Amino acid sequence: MQLSNRLQAVASLVTPNNRVADIGCDHAYTSIYLIENKLAPHVIAMDVNQGPIERARINIEKYGFGKDIETRKSNGLEKLKVGEVDTVLIAGMGGGLAVQILRAHLEVVKSLKELVLQPQSEIYLVRRLMEKIGFFITQENMIKEDGKYYVMMRAQRQDFVDDPRAYELKKEEHYHYGRLLLEGQHPILKEFLQKEFARCDNIIHKLRNESTSNSIMRLQEITQEKNLIELSLGCYNQ
Repeated sequence: MQLSNRLQAVASLVTPNNRVADIGCDHAYTSIYLIENKLAPHVIAMDVNQGPIERARINIEKYGFGKDIETRKSNGLEKLKVGEVDTVLIAGMGGGLAVQILRAHLEVVKSLKELVLQPQSEIYLVRRLMEKIGFFITQENMIKEDGKYYVMMRAQRQDFVDDPRAYELKKEEHYHYGRLLLEGQHPILKEFLQKEFARCDNIIHKLRNESTSNSIMRLQEITQEKNLIELSLGCYNQ
């Protein structure tokens, strides 16, 4: 099974030999990849819609992994039992939706060893939730594929983390852009921040010529965002 660079980077964050639930599995490509490459002994491929479940079943049978991957039609973690898997993988959906899915079944989440997450938006919401529920982000990566930027992370339950202080999120930029990415001076994040800085600069230039209440409020928001990006870029000058 050949995955996109994005999904391959996500799959690589799964701790080997962990049982995995692949939430929003779509065609089950990631599930198949995990079994095919002996990264997981068992995977539960789950999706809220019947169509993706049927496509997943066809692909699973095609690759001969019917005994290793089971499918379940489930709204998020609804059909997942406490202690049934070690890792929940959620990739390719908005951060707000990912947070909603995890919050809805915290008893299941808190029984996990780790979460592997690749939110498409509102990543700061995901990082804040990890902090609230006792998970530490112990690995992060960022890639660029087809002109788009993707962030993925592994978050481990606090009792599986040797030195929590190394992963605490202490600054606002840690929530938005990732402590590990910033401290590691990740080159893709730097490229992303530079583009976002230029975007903010352009918007600020246009808004300064407007005087409506909405434009003034928007100017304040964009200025704050630009300042946060500037702080983050400062990590690369150390």
